[in-house]
Amino acid sequence: MVTTKHSSLPPNADLTRADSLAREIFSDIANKWALLIIETIGDNTMRFSALRQGIDGISHKMLTQNLRMMERNGLVERTVYPTVPPRVEYRLTDPGRALRKTVDGMCDWTQRYLGDIEASRRRFDG
Repeated sequence: MVTTKHSSLPPNADLTRADSLAREIFSDIANKWALLIIETIGDNTMRFSALRQGIDGISHKMLTQNLRMMERNGLVERTVYPTVPPRVEYRLTDPGRALRKTVDGMCDWTQRYLGDIEASRRRFDG
C-alpha cells in the first residue's frame, strides 16, 4: 500500500503509523459488511429489517455490530421513533455518502474485472 505523507496532518491521520486513528478507521470501514451496508443504504433511509433482507448472508449480530461501528464513526445516523415496538431507521451521513462514492467505484471495478480475476484464479489454482 502506498500512502502519501502530508506534513500538515497530525500523527493520528498518518496511515503508516500503527497507532493512528486513520488506520483504525480504515480497518473499520474496509470490511465486506460495512461496504455492503453502505451500498445497500445508498440514498435511502432504511429500517434494520429491510437492511438485513437486502444483504444476503449477514447475521443479526454482524449487522448490529457494523451499524454501531458506523454510527460511532459518523457514517450512519440512527433515528429511533418512540413507538411500540420501537421503529429504528438508518441513513448515511455526509461523510457516509462521500465514502459511498468510493464504494461505488470499488463495486464498478469488481464487476468490470470479475472475469479477469476468475481466469487468474483458475490459472493459479490449476
